[in-house]
Amino acid sequence: MEHLIRPALLTLGESQMFKLVIVLIIMYIIFGSLRAIREKKFNSSVGIDGMIRKAGMLLSLFFLVYVDDILHMNLVGFIPDSILHYSPIEQIGVMEFFAFVYAIYETISVLKNMTLSGLPTKRIWGAVEHFLSANTGELGVLEECDKKYDNEKEKEGDGE
Repeated sequence: MEHLIRPALLTLGESQMFKLVIVLIIMYIIFGSLRAIREKKFNSSVGIDGMIRKAGMLLSLFFLVYVDDILHMNLVGFIPDSILHYSPIEQIGVMEFFAFVYAIYETISVLKNMTLSGLPTKRIWGAVEHFLSANTGELGVLEECDKKYDNEKEKEGDGE
């Protein structure tokens, strides 16, 4: 059994995209916890559900290593040119493509949790909004977070 699992783990360990997903999951957990503490809504069942989703994400990447080994596909054509402009990527397999997609979703979640934790992330919204409007449909999520942050800052200002 070990001869089947070890090569996949080695492949994942060498993948920069997989490492990025791991870092973003850790950031999501940290800032999600800070957000829950700030909002006084710490709920273990919500945390468990989130961790199950994260484990599913990582498990899917593990199995996609085997899909790559069988199919040898190059999905670089699915990456927007605006992103490829900043990266020398010429080849991207199924696992790395999904890791890239997961990294985008995790980044959005981390930014949302940072904002709802009360961190001053407003300066990066311009770049994030530009990226999201060009490449995804997630802009509404960030606009909602930004409005909530502004409303909280106004309430804090009224109390002084």
